[in-house]
Amino acid sequence: MEVLFAFGLTLFAGLSTGIGGAIGVATKRSTDRFLAATLGFSAGVMLYVSFMEILPKATEELGAALGEVPGNWAAVACFFAGILLIAVIDRLVPTAINPHERQGVEQRKRAMKQMGVLTAIAIGIHNFPEGFATFLAGLTDLSIALPVAVAIAIHNIPEGIAVAVPMREATGSRKAGFWWAFISGLAEPAGALVGYLILLPFLGPVALGVAFGMVAGIMVFICLDELLPTAVATGKHHTAIYGLIGGMAVMALSLLLFL
Repeated sequence: MEVLFAFGLTLFAGLSTGIGGAIGVATKRSTDRFLAATLGFSAGVMLYVSFMEILPKATEELGAALGEVPGNWAAVACFFAGILLIAVIDRLVPTAINPHERQGVEQRKRAMKQMGVLTAIAIGIHNFPEGFATFLAGLTDLSIALPVAVAIAIHNIPEGIAVAVPMREATGSRKAGFWWAFISGLAEPAGALVGYLILLPFLGPVALGVAFGMVAGIMVFICLDELLPTAVATGKHHTAIYGLIGGMAVMALSLLLFL
């Protein structure tokens, strides 16, 4: 039942790209203020839970297994290893189709119109480790799992829009835009499935600590490299910051309610 619950959370988070796809094909253009607030809010939730819950959890697990001082060093090393991992993945995706690379509006539109399918694949690649992060949280701690799933689901909505809009423009089909956005979100439950089949048998205290440390690094990198720059690039800087603070506040309140 724990595995099914964790997988269900991951499926919920991943398929929220379909919500973004529906918005993308139903409206001519998402407002800059909406995108700034949504991305900022998601970044606030993910940053807060990474530093206040997930990284301390890694330190706790590794400290119990290795000793306090070695455990602290190991947790920090795993945190930066997670950042390095997602940074390498980010660099392997060509800049022209990488949704995390900021480009001129017209340049990005042209690239995404020409390579809409590859854009969906690129987003799928970035969603893969997020799926494992959500799945792992669902297996271990409900107080972490629910906010993580909600935060990732929120930040997947704009990604769904990013897939649906260019696909609609490229094909002239609203259905194509929606379905490509929906399919791109399947990378997250795929990440959960791979984690379950390959990694779950090895999840003792050390492996859990390493995984939590890396997940915290991955989430922080996504916030700083993708969410906040994209939110600010809308031109609604203050809205993005208000969303960020609001996300932190909601995250803090939700964690206090679980105490």
